[in-house]
Amino acid sequence: MSNSFSHPVNKSPTRRPFRLRFGIRVKLLALSLFLFAIPWLGYQFVWELESYLRIGQEQTMVGTARAVATALHERPSLFDTQSAYLTDVKPGTDLYAHKIHDPIRLDGNLDDWLDYQHLSIAYGQAHLLNFDDEYQPDSFHFRHMVGQFGMYLYAMFEVTDETVLLRNKDSLRVDRNDYLQIAMTAPDGSFKRYVVAPQEAGWVNAYLLSEPLDSMRPVALETQIQGRWLNTEQGYNIELRFPLGMMSSKIAFAITDVDDPVARSMRYRIGTANPNKVDALGTVLVPSPEIEKIIKGLKYSNARVWVIDKHKRVLARSGSIHKSVGLSATAYTAENSDDTNWWQKIERDWLLPIYYQILTKPPADFIDDLQDAYALQGQDINDALAGTPASLWRLSPDNKAVILSAAHPIYIDDNVMGAVVVEQTTNGIRTLRNRALEKLFHVILAVMGLGTLALFLFASRMSFRIRKLRNQTEAAIDSNGKIVATIPNATARDEIGDLATTFNIVLGKLGQYNAYLQNMSARLSHELRTPVAIVKSSLENLQLSEQSSEDAQYIDRAQLGIKRLSTILNNMSEATRLEQAIQSSEREEFDITALLEGYVAGYRMTYPSHEFTFINQHEGTMLSGSADLFGQMLDKIIANALEFSPTHTVIKVTFGQSGNHHLLTIDNDGPPLPHDMQDKLFDSMVSVRSEHGSTQPHLGLGLYMAKVIAQFHGADIQIENRLTADGEHLGVRVTLTF
Repeated sequence: MSNSFSHPVNKSPTRRPFRLRFGIRVKLLALSLFLFAIPWLGYQFVWELESYLRIGQEQTMVGTARAVATALHERPSLFDTQSAYLTDVKPGTDLYAHKIHDPIRLDGNLDDWLDYQHLSIAYGQAHLLNFDDEYQPDSFHFRHMVGQFGMYLYAMFEVTDETVLLRNKDSLRVDRNDYLQIAMTAPDGSFKRYVVAPQEAGWVNAYLLSEPLDSMRPVALETQIQGRWLNTEQGYNIELRFPLGMMSSKIAFAITDVDDPVARSMRYRIGTANPNKVDALGTVLVPSPEIEKIIKGLKYSNARVWVIDKHKRVLARSGSIHKSVGLSATAYTAENSDDTNWWQKIERDWLLPIYYQILTKPPADFIDDLQDAYALQGQDINDALAGTPASLWRLSPDNKAVILSAAHPIYIDDNVMGAVVVEQTTNGIRTLRNRALEKLFHVILAVMGLGTLALFLFASRMSFRIRKLRNQTEAAIDSNGKIVATIPNATARDEIGDLATTFNIVLGKLGQYNAYLQNMSARLSHELRTPVAIVKSSLENLQLSEQSSEDAQYIDRAQLGIKRLSTILNNMSEATRLEQAIQSSEREEFDITALLEGYVAGYRMTYPSHEFTFINQHEGTMLSGSADLFGQMLDKIIANALEFSPTHTVIKVTFGQSGNHHLLTIDNDGPPLPHDMQDKLFDSMVSVRSEHGSTQPHLGLGLYMAKVIAQFHGADIQIENRLTADGEHLGVRVTLTF
């Protein structure tokens, strides 16, 4: 049986490999990812700008240090009373008077010194001046420091002494008990020695000792040296103060320990220096009030300024590093307002929390390791004291802040006498950078959002127009290849509009050509009938006349050809008439099962060479259409089955139901369908019959006409090979699905 496309019943169709499909919108969205390069470039630009701002800040700092140092050049009077001229500084001997922020209550409790405990120095075996016994560290030692508040020098001694022995009330000797000895040079250069040796704990004053260095005889009470002696569980505490005007820069403190209450001889003497030797005195560095006055105004310069001597000890300071942010706060602080608009709320609640996942805020507070420093360290300071201005970047101990320091030397008689150190943090630059990045991110988000939205809308509009053009093109051609509509002219003057116009022109030309092909058979049949009739009548007239045997043979052949040509014309006319009949046919309901039973009974009588069976699985089914046309469809299918199936084989007609569909199947035992022609057997002018030995012309219109009638009745017709489970060929089946 020659029929249409099919695939084996028990074989699944070949699946196409899955291919990921990227539409125009996806591609444009992928291209829009390049917009993310904008924030990266902006971020890099702001970082580069920050590096230039840091370079500018560094140059400004060096300039500030140079300006302060210029005010201190060649002013030896600022350093005469200090220990800056020493060639070497001995820790523990050369003291530093730390700046005390609040006055000290002389009560011996040392509570006022708690904030400065880490600055005190421990004195023990390394500071022994005299001893009469093997030193026992747990027996006697003390902690000591000096500080300056106003015009007074304060001193504290936290003494650990296993035996505290005070002066007897009836004794005139001050050296047969525990006592504190003080030695200093007066402003006039004279050498003064004092002793604190109370008879009982409490308020104390010092006694001036006689001039011979080996004498411990008190000559006068020095009321300017005031203090408190307080006994403790570990020993005793001493707090003292005296005016800075009593001394120059040299001083020494020593505490003598006496433990034997009978012999009352010295056991140990520990001190900062030997108070009985003028050339052995140490120095005390007191922050210079004169230098502090010079740099006092710099606290408004948004920087912390230090002045140090050549031993790196602090002579004066001004400002706070926590307030030294590098830029004026008004340069980057946003205006505070109680009224916030909707944009400020979005910025505060949504945008800034996202930004600061990347950015870092300058710390509101950080650890200042130089808050109470009395000596500074750093490569920039080493370079400055060597005569070269320098700068240094460093992190705070908690790694929260970046601090920039710049140092410049101070010259006196072409000698470096000290240095000016100026410090600032980069918090101002970091805040300014963050504000710039905030504004930049606002613009970038707007550009990226609007750009992506515009690209998405453009891609959506373009893909919508392309899909619309595709749908219009598909709707213009039906499943049979006929052009049933046109594409409206596009109003857009772009490439898609030009493409739509071109499609419309092409469809118009194809429609004209298809109309010509559709009418060609009718025109050809009409035009050929007259010459065929003339030739046929002429041959009939020739048969009436006498002719030779050879002429009769030619006349018979000519009549056979005319007969075959007439059959072709009749088939072509039949197809044309069928299409016209379908267009003019009125639908009516008929019993399809009764019609099938009648036609199958007729086929048994008409074609005794084959056996016909009819299986009806669904009684009383009514179909809307034309019974005559339905019968013609059956005739075409049965004729095709008879031609291809061997004689004495069964042609089975089955009508049943599968789900929501009615099925009509016609099976025969014909040869298998060619795989390369299965999709074309229901097309017009297609046939797979062999022309050798065939006496009847075949134009391939039979199954085409059956397909047209099936479509008129709303049925889907297909043809397929019948196979066994092992793939053995059984025959061919035509299936109509209603």
